[in-house]
Amino acid sequence: MAVRMNCSLQNTLSILSLRSNSSVSHFKSSKPYFHFPSSRRAAFFCKCATSSNDDQPYVITTPLYYVNAPPHMGSAYSTIAADAIARFQRLLGKKVIFITGTDEHGEKIATAALAQGSTPTDHCNLISQAYKTLWNDLDISYDKFIRTTDSKHEAVVKEFYSRVLANGDIYRADYEGIYCVSCEEYKDEKELLENNCCPIHLKPCVSRKEDNYFFALSKYQKSLEEILNKNPNFVQPSFRLHEVQTWINSGLRDFSISRASVDWGIPVPSDKTQTIYVWFDALLGYISALADNQEQPDLLNTVSSGWPATLHLIGKDILRFHAVYWPAMLMSAGLSLPKMVYGHGFLTKDGMKMGKSLGNTLEPNDLVSKFGTDAVRYFFLREVEFGNDGDYSEERFINIVNAHLANTIGNLLNRTLGLLKKNCQSTLPVDSTMAAEGNAFKDNVARLVDKALMHYENLSLTSACEAVMEIGNAGNSYMDERAPWSLFKQGDTASEAAAKDLVIILETVRIIAIALSPVTPSLSWRIYAQLGYSRDQFDAATWRDTKWGGLEGGQVMAQAQPIFARIENQAEVEDKGVAVGKKTLKSKGKSKQAQEVVGA
Repeated sequence: MAVRMNCSLQNTLSILSLRSNSSVSHFKSSKPYFHFPSSRRAAFFCKCATSSNDDQPYVITTPLYYVNAPPHMGSAYSTIAADAIARFQRLLGKKVIFITGTDEHGEKIATAALAQGSTPTDHCNLISQAYKTLWNDLDISYDKFIRTTDSKHEAVVKEFYSRVLANGDIYRADYEGIYCVSCEEYKDEKELLENNCCPIHLKPCVSRKEDNYFFALSKYQKSLEEILNKNPNFVQPSFRLHEVQTWINSGLRDFSISRASVDWGIPVPSDKTQTIYVWFDALLGYISALADNQEQPDLLNTVSSGWPATLHLIGKDILRFHAVYWPAMLMSAGLSLPKMVYGHGFLTKDGMKMGKSLGNTLEPNDLVSKFGTDAVRYFFLREVEFGNDGDYSEERFINIVNAHLANTIGNLLNRTLGLLKKNCQSTLPVDSTMAAEGNAFKDNVARLVDKALMHYENLSLTSACEAVMEIGNAGNSYMDERAPWSLFKQGDTASEAAAKDLVIILETVRIIAIALSPVTPSLSWRIYAQLGYSRDQFDAATWRDTKWGGLEGGQVMAQAQPIFARIENQAEVEDKGVAVGKKTLKSKGKSKQAQEVVGA
């Protein structure tokens, strides 16, 4: 449903009434700093989050990651999940625009650069490149990488700011409050822990008094309430929606959108003494990313390139900015709202919160180097229920990926190809459709494929992985029940039946490769290659290819090779070392006895 908002320019900017929820902050208005001729009028149009258009691309975004430090496993997890969703949507035939990038302005960035003896520009270049390198190592198939220091981004931010200002939603006032430098946000006293510590960063906040520009968030209280009531899917999972509703129902207060004490940022239009607040700046990266490399893009032309976003995928710690501030900002500028904001949980390690002080950080580069991309992607999407917090332990990581990728899928493919080579010269004797004629097994596979499809569509990535593994388990059970190796020994019709069984199992593995490709794209390609397909054929595959009947008679399979090497844990390595040592000692003992016999 489209909602039309007619907003006239005001000659002067008024300060909206503020709810006094905090005893540590107060506003003091000053005279308006901007004047507009009364003859000017503006009609802005805002589509609410329920609007839809089949011609619209599927636009998915990760957070724009803050470059105060190199990428960590939390940012990698968000991006892996977004990539899996993007790949699935492409399999459905959707035009996908997958946006990621880096947030590069603000006080923390300047401080981090200074600590490294670097300039903010050089620091941002270094960390931004670190993200791109990691995304490449993790097989992240992003379409747009936006940096908030890009000139096209600054142009979009300034035009957006001017639209909000023209709508009467920006005013100037004094503000005094408690500020968290790590969050780049003023805090309410009731939010803080003992000694005014931030509940997220566990660091003391500082008192600040500034003369800033403010956004009239309180003006959009009723509009936000109505949006969430009419479209509860706007914030997901549902328990995150309840968090947002609680924030809004407690009363929204206007927030500062500029900083007088921060030089590293985009200057406020018409007031170079202040820079735009990092969140008001960074959120617009979701829009500026759509600009086609223009130095000075036009906001509306940029918006027409794909906005609104279909899905903002974020961590739960930045939910308020995306589900409260961002929609209100968009409404003020007369732009469409994103269709969904999804807040996922945090990661822990061995049941404990991660932190440098605890010495238990989880470095994504180290994980990829040690275990491989497919293992990292699969474990976190399979084992961390999407939306909730999740835990990593190396033992469980190794057990899961070995059981699922090496055994359930890898061994099934390897032993089937081995039997095909031995008995059929690696050539399929019949089409997979003919091989499964009258066999209920293919119907069971089709049911599980539909199950996986449903879970992918519902963003239930863990359940989607489970459904695909059920297909693998069914294939292994079929192999064990049919025992084709025994049937081949019987000859005649039994051998023909055994050959068909191999085709059925290989078709099952082919379907697994497509259905799991959003999660493990490299592994899926290796499967397809061993089934005799080219890279172009794999890249052209769609979800329709999960339908039974892909393998054709006469198709030649490749030489069987392990598609996923089993990971050995440290205990296994040590046990093997002990066994080898004993064997060596035993051999040396025999050798010594032999020498003594010869000497005698």
